[in-house]
Amino acid sequence: MNVSTLLVALLLAVSVSGVANAGDGAKLFAEKTCTACHGKDGNKPLMPDYPKIAGQNKAYVEKQMADIKSGKRANGNSAAMKGVMVLVSDAEIKDIAEYVSKLKP
Repeated sequence: MNVSTLLVALLLAVSVSGVANAGDGAKLFAEKTCTACHGKDGNKPLMPDYPKIAGQNKAYVEKQMADIKSGKRANGNSAAMKGVMVLVSDAEIKDIAEYVSKLKP
């Protein structure tokens, strides 16, 4: 099997496996379990002290997620998100933040 055939096979395997493609914030929002705490549309949190994030500023969401992932932010309910953030890449953070910013508050 040559390199290009191997690459095509790998790309097909990834797309068939259901792994979200870059730029698919809605799919990532569900797959990375954001919906479990923030609600399907980002505006019905599981707990009263969890934030409603629908319509939040993209840069703000991105920064909060990155800070929680790195450990820079460790206050409030960030401990609950810390375990999830190890599953989220930097590119996925950007995609999720973009998606959240476009949700209706």
